[in-house]
Amino acid sequence: MRYVKYKDGIKMTDFNSFDIGQILECGQCFRFFGKENNYFIIAYGRKLNIIQSDDEIFFTPCSIEDFENIWINYFDLERDYLRIKKILSSSDNILAEAVNLYGGIRILQQDKWECLLSFIISQNNRIPQIKKVIQNISQMFGTEICNDCFAFPTRSQLINADEKKLMDCRTGFRAKYILDAINFDIDLEKLSDFSTADIKQKLMQIKGVGNKVADCTLLFSFGRHEVYPIDVWVKRVSQEIFFDNKNVSIKQIHEFAEKKFGELAGFAQQYLFHYIRNKV
Repeated sequence: MRYVKYKDGIKMTDFNSFDIGQILECGQCFRFFGKENNYFIIAYGRKLNIIQSDDEIFFTPCSIEDFENIWINYFDLERDYLRIKKILSSSDNILAEAVNLYGGIRILQQDKWECLLSFIISQNNRIPQIKKVIQNISQMFGTEICNDCFAFPTRSQLINADEKKLMDCRTGFRAKYILDAINFDIDLEKLSDFSTADIKQKLMQIKGVGNKVADCTLLFSFGRHEVYPIDVWVKRVSQEIFFDNKNVSIKQIHEFAEKKFGELAGFAQQYLFHYIRNKV
């Protein structure tokens, strides 16, 4: 990967394993807009436009400082995805196909607070509705960045939220879960020093946070790549390719993924999730 300052942004070249459409459309984040190779995202209190061609990617507006201090980590640009894909492709033929089709996926490293609440909101919800609810909450409680574009609210900005205001944002039954997260005695940044199991146990003390929400938060914001979040799609594809279409428990799938993929389980999950959703 190489990058240089270019006009009001950054031009990146000599990259691999980066497809902005696959990265944003694979279910790991919700504050993105656009299509194909032209998107903008809202993250870490900033709006960033990303335009990708075959051999160049432009990030605007973006300074060298923001690129090095925020976006390199956010897009996981320093990780060797070629090595990861080679290992996973050798482990299973279907996974090899998934990697071949969607090898441009990278696992984002999102803000912990936003990620937790986003996946609480995601429960029993479709992606367009999830995006709309998050947008509503940001507009009601967050800080305006530019041109009616709002950052996701901090915990302190949400401290005065009540159930009615959250329901007005179309959160539905999830409003009470969001309120519990807001008022729960937890410092997400300090949790980073704990083991994955201990973080998960703490997160699951919040109402509405089960295995899937906790695992998504661990994978997409704590960088715990050994977790294997399981929803209906991942359960389906895991049973199909690893259990001969037998109906097995989530616990059995977790144990299998831990043994088979180890520290790369989260990467395998993302390739398989995107693969099965697009296969249907």
